[in-house]
Amino acid sequence: MRTRNHPKVEKPWGVVVLLALGLMIAFVDRTSLSSALAEKSFIAGFGLNSIERGWLNSAFFWSYGLLQMPMGWLVDRYGVKWPYTICFMLWCLAAAATGMVTTLSALLLMRLLIGVAESVVIPATYRYLADNFEEHQKGTALGIFSIGGKMGPALGAPIAAWLIVTHSWQVMFIATGLVGLVWLVPWLLLLRNDYPSREQLASRARRASSVPLVNLLSSPVVWGGLVNNFCYAYFTFYCMTWMPAYLVEQRGLSLTHSGLYTFFSFAGIAIVAAIAGWASDRLIARGKDAVRVRKSFIVAGFIGGTTVLLGAYAQNLEMALFWNVTSLSLLGLVTANNLALCKLTLIPRQAVGLNTGLQQVATSLAGGISASLSGWLLHLGGNYELPMMAIFGFLVVGAANTIVLMRREWAPKVDPAQE
Repeated sequence: MRTRNHPKVEKPWGVVVLLALGLMIAFVDRTSLSSALAEKSFIAGFGLNSIERGWLNSAFFWSYGLLQMPMGWLVDRYGVKWPYTICFMLWCLAAAATGMVTTLSALLLMRLLIGVAESVVIPATYRYLADNFEEHQKGTALGIFSIGGKMGPALGAPIAAWLIVTHSWQVMFIATGLVGLVWLVPWLLLLRNDYPSREQLASRARRASSVPLVNLLSSPVVWGGLVNNFCYAYFTFYCMTWMPAYLVEQRGLSLTHSGLYTFFSFAGIAIVAAIAGWASDRLIARGKDAVRVRKSFIVAGFIGGTTVLLGAYAQNLEMALFWNVTSLSLLGLVTANNLALCKLTLIPRQAVGLNTGLQQVATSLAGGISASLSGWLLHLGGNYELPMMAIFGFLVVGAANTIVLMRREWAPKVDPAQE
């Protein structure tokens, strides 16, 4: 592992755990709305139809996506600790304030604010990983980190459902928003201050300019990463925004039981993601080609995820629930390896923050389109078969795209004159 001359020695694996917990809290706050949208009193209170529910679910992703590249630029130059700290506090407070709004416009505003603040999470994390971990460690680190993204909705869905059933949707938003602020204590204590001096700021600007945006946009690898991240995120965000409603409305589960099965699905993808990240690292450490190893896991995961369509056409509840859990769990083969390949393995270290922000635009676009398109397809077809057919199509595209575009020789170029 690389060592650096920092005034404060920190434990990178411990920071990865903190980053995973931060991501978990982010996902709890961004997906708690999906449980509220399965609650009749919430729907009636705001007078929502299926299309409006889709647009409300998608609001977060539009502001989240818009700020990804600016946040990548920010952390490349100004470090991880303080941009993350400020944004974390803002999104927790906005999540709590969601429980106090009384109009649809105010509700939309809170969702947009959460999106703006949470846009720091992924660029900051990848900046930290690029600076502190070697190639044969990145899959494991990303496997640990990705657990947070899956356990957020896994735990958030049943907790949110329980708070709504036992108290109210207002209490649910306030409680889940404010409790997350506790995370700031270990973050501020354990992470070194990486805010740059004036000399370091000039050095970072020169380093970042060695891989300008035009070099990223001219790389087939970057475009392949955009497609992969869109296809992967389309399925996962569908599950985050529409799974509780699907389980209640089409499969007849109670809100509480829908939260439980949402937990099983996201716990499954978290476990598989961690194992797949560790397994790929072990293969790479033994001398296997990193690109080939990660591509193999990604293709297998995309194909495995297409079993979601078996759940859509299942004739009984047991098989529908089985494929609901299995398909998302198998997608975990993609998670850590796609994150490593698209954002670290094939990307020059100088441009990790900017590229991650760019890649997250596709992820955010997938979230917005998945939430709104699924609502429109549900309105059009009257059931969830059409939304799941769309998922199937995107997963097949992701597998083919990985094979064709993710090649080492097509990675972004570094301008040696600017290094």
